[in-house]
Amino acid sequence: MNLTFTIANRRIEAAWHGPSPDAAPTLVLLHEGLGCVAMWKDFPGKLAARTGCGVLVYSRPGYGKSEAVALPRPVTYMHDEAAQILPAVLDAAGVRKAILIGHSDGASIATIYAGSRQDFRVRGLVLMAPHFFVEDVSIRSIEAAKRAYETGDLRDRLARYHADVDAAFYGWNGPWLDAAFRAWRIDDHVAHIRVPILIVQGAADEYGTAAQIAVAEEAAYCPVEVATFERSGHAPQFDRPDETLDAVAAFVHRVLAVHEGLLPAA
Repeated sequence: MNLTFTIANRRIEAAWHGPSPDAAPTLVLLHEGLGCVAMWKDFPGKLAARTGCGVLVYSRPGYGKSEAVALPRPVTYMHDEAAQILPAVLDAAGVRKAILIGHSDGASIATIYAGSRQDFRVRGLVLMAPHFFVEDVSIRSIEAAKRAYETGDLRDRLARYHADVDAAFYGWNGPWLDAAFRAWRIDDHVAHIRVPILIVQGAADEYGTAAQIAVAEEAAYCPVEVATFERSGHAPQFDRPDETLDAVAAFVHRVLAVHEGLLPAA
């Protein structure tokens, strides 16, 4: 089901799969730095079918069919999303109990949110290819993405998904390549998370290494589970879809089983 929210006077596109918030917990998908609703492909529907939960996916401002944002975006853009957009989307959608499932930038936004405010709706985090600090490999890959966008076919490929493709690309690429962004890190937020965490990481991730996992395991107070997949790059949900669905569904059921009455009916 396609939805539209108005958040901070901006139109936000969203989609819903599976049962409503009144019938089951909700899995909230937070997309990567160049993602949107459509770029999740069939993952949300499969996740709803596997878990029995509702799945909410939305495009952040500047992405997909959501309203564009002014450039340049600040290096604090992920903190801004966590503070302003995500909680408003949860409220607008009527989410009552949730697990946040973020990919790349979306995983970082989920981390910032869960580590900066006590939202009792959030019962767990799934962080796929998360960034907790800036690595050299991340910058090299983001520089390569800029070259591919400006001299290759990446712009044309992304234009199929984003109404304002330049706003989408440079709203992500610009902050990451800003010199001030090299000091960005969120392990202090990891330390304040009070719900279980699952990290899903591709062993061949071109945007991050196992050092991200080490930071989480060192900083986290709550349990951290890790699923690392060989022959997977930055998007394990597409590179290793079956294994990723297995890992996420098993985590969701373990977390919900702890909370009496939250486990969806089989």
